[in-house]
Amino acid sequence: MEIHRRLSPGSLEAVYQASLAHELSLRAIWFEQFRRLPVTYKGVLVGEDVAGFVIEERIILELKAVSTLHPRHEAQALNSLTATGFRLALVLNPSTALRACFGAASLEHTRVVK
Repeated sequence: MEIHRRLSPGSLEAVYQASLAHELSLRAIWFEQFRRLPVTYKGVLVGEDVAGFVIEERIILELKAVSTLHPRHEAQALNSLTATGFRLALVLNPSTALRACFGAASLEHTRVVK
């Protein structure tokens, strides 16, 4: 919420990501940004996904700067959970539309549990 309150509405996703990385570092919270995740099909490596943030080696966190979250964002988080074996992912959207309608206290989010 700190980042959500301090940054201008409509900032780029990369700006929110860099700010979150800085905030996590300030709070001494371990994270890895942009972790590559292998994707296999019937035992064969067919590609890779990228998790926005891995927090404390147990939570996937995805930041999206979009007008509203879409089911594909939840699906992406679920894919990351499958690839890592983690049980919890959070998808956060410091959305311009929500901020305009409800003020800076609103933060669109989805919790994905596997």
